[in-house]
Amino acid sequence: MKEQIYRWAGPSLWVLGLGVPFALSANWISILALFAIYAVVALSQDIVLGRAGMFDMGHAVYFGVGAYTTAILNVTYGWPIFWTMIPAIIAAALVGGILAAPLVKLRGDYLLVATIGVSQIFHLAMVNNTAGVTGGPDGIFGVGVPSIFGHQLISQGNEYLVDWGLLGIVLLLMKNLEHSRLGRVFRYLKEDELAATTLGVNARYYKILAFALGAGIAGAAGTLFASQLAVVSPGAFVFTESVTLFAIVLVGGQASIPGVLLGTVLMFVVPQVFRELAQYRYFAFGIGMIVVMVVRPQGIWPRRRRMG
Repeated sequence: MKEQIYRWAGPSLWVLGLGVPFALSANWISILALFAIYAVVALSQDIVLGRAGMFDMGHAVYFGVGAYTTAILNVTYGWPIFWTMIPAIIAAALVGGILAAPLVKLRGDYLLVATIGVSQIFHLAMVNNTAGVTGGPDGIFGVGVPSIFGHQLISQGNEYLVDWGLLGIVLLLMKNLEHSRLGRVFRYLKEDELAATTLGVNARYYKILAFALGAGIAGAAGTLFASQLAVVSPGAFVFTESVTLFAIVLVGGQASIPGVLLGTVLMFVVPQVFRELAQYRYFAFGIGMIVVMVVRPQGIWPRRRRMG
């Protein structure tokens, strides 16, 4: 009975979330739309960190690649938002895979430091208006909204439903990943790479695949992020954003879908309830992370172990 409740709790909450545009104010619709976007990015970070066990401190880069790809194609070339999502996913996945190829040889803190460097390089490249298309420090303004059969989804409620829909797709993907051969390979690499290698697992290939898969999902979230804010700028993808995503997975619970979602709520939704204290969210989250790592190192909501 308990297993059945756990299995249906997630889908039920997602369906309940479809009613948000009809029940809450415009302010809360906007907040929860951003929660859905950042939850997708945090889940993509969980693929690399929580499931494959690699310390990626530059994950906001792939989020930014997706957002900038959409902004450039939409504003400069007039592509509809939904049409830009596939190129955004491909661009982010390619960047993730290409960057990962030389980096996956590193382990632990060495990989972490290298990905910090990647994050800083990306930020500087965007600020310096690389190839004359990124808009420099000001970014790119005037990103459009999604449209279906020529009908623009202008209202906040409609944009929220698009964001919530992407979250539902990613949640389904993550659930299937847990029970797939690929998910098991990632888990083996995290728990004992040497043993996995002796069993014939090509560790380098699957590590690059983990980076590319996580980056591609983050790129999809970048598309909706660009549309949601109508502007893309380097300030949205600074190093602190990567730190936040990294911390969400650690604090919430690695390889735990509910844990990652809970971590995202604590970082992006709770500060809105106490808006006058929102400027202290990094301070509060930092203290919380220290406490969780000492008292509950597996995270607030760790991954459930399968019985039997």
